[in-house]
Amino acid sequence: MATLMTGCSSYYKVTDPASGKEYYTKDVDRSGRGGAVEFKDARTNAEVTLVSSEVLKIDKKAFEAATKK
Repeated sequence: MATLMTGCSSYYKVTDPASGKEYYTKDVDRSGRGGAVEFKDARTNAEVTLVSSEVLKIDKKAFEAATKK
């Protein structure tokens, strides 16, 4: 069962268009106030809320390359 769940993960690159800053996450909550998105940044573990954002689904390889330490 754990193997099935691992294969179903989604990965996202979230960009703040105002600053150009990029974030990476496995889950995006789009139910925030006024269309804001909320997520946990995989690089810093910070909880982030963006009023304006660009969300792009990416593959696991791109996610791991962007978040490896």
